[in-house]
Amino acid sequence: MAGRRIVVVGDAMIDEWIWGDVTRISPEAPVPVVAVREHTFTLGGACNVANNLRALGARVAFVGGVGDDVEGTRLRDMFAEIEVETAGVVTLADRPTTRKTRVVAHSQQVVRADWESTAALSEIDRARVVDRVRAAVRDADAVVLSDYAKGLLHRDLVEAALGAPVVVADPKPQNLAMFAGVTCIGPNVGEAARASGIAIVDDDSLERAGRALLRMLDCRYVLITRGEHGMSLFGEDAARFDVPAVARTVYDVSGAGDTVVAVLTLALAAKIPAETATQLANFAAGAVVEKLGTATATPAEIVALMGDAGGA
Repeated sequence: MAGRRIVVVGDAMIDEWIWGDVTRISPEAPVPVVAVREHTFTLGGACNVANNLRALGARVAFVGGVGDDVEGTRLRDMFAEIEVETAGVVTLADRPTTRKTRVVAHSQQVVRADWESTAALSEIDRARVVDRVRAAVRDADAVVLSDYAKGLLHRDLVEAALGAPVVVADPKPQNLAMFAGVTCIGPNVGEAARASGIAIVDDDSLERAGRALLRMLDCRYVLITRGEHGMSLFGEDAARFDVPAVARTVYDVSGAGDTVVAVLTLALAAKIPAETATQLANFAAGAVVEKLGTATATPAEIVALMGDAGGA
């Protein structure tokens, strides 16, 4: 899997973390006062997919948009630190760089503040991004389409990405139709229920929802992540393939879906069978949920968890 060139197309974000402790309630309002002891930034949204891919040794190019602001510069610098190609990052004058600020005290999130725009891109900006996608996919082994419904993704971008050998999408339910023709989609169980219109309450409804999504998008695979119940892979001409969850302790599920999509895409790009790719993605997810905040899984961590689970 290492060395494959993967293009990530999606909504760029920065996650800002304010870490502290609570020892009193504010005299101004019935809210906790957080004494700040640390202030950090991590790559979020589609950028977290790119970060996960780099942690696994992939060569990564990112296509997306940032604002003409301090956070846009910060995001480019953070990509430079992990050697992600940024020729496809477009500066958008009409919106800020998406930033999600989380205040965490005693390992519990107290509040979150979002700076963002969810308006669709202008036609001019969309054309600029489509051009960057076309250029990036020429020598790509695979593309990830990471949709956080912030206005970047459009059917034109998807069609440009379909020039790659493997295209994996993580769509929001309201944008599902946009991703027709991709290799695989990777919704969580709630997103799969909303996208398919089938309430997933048991094994039978899970089966019907997965098969419905395959038909709706005419894709090769659908991978539904199911939290503590593991994952289920649906293929065009195969029985459902289920894997159980493997996390030893769950601290934070933030970004686990990004990890799953990253590992699945990289494995498919390396021509690893989809069932094995699903198992690898499942172990990677198990590694990241044991960490607080958006995180990545290294090959060593995945192998160690496989060994603990008897999967090595």
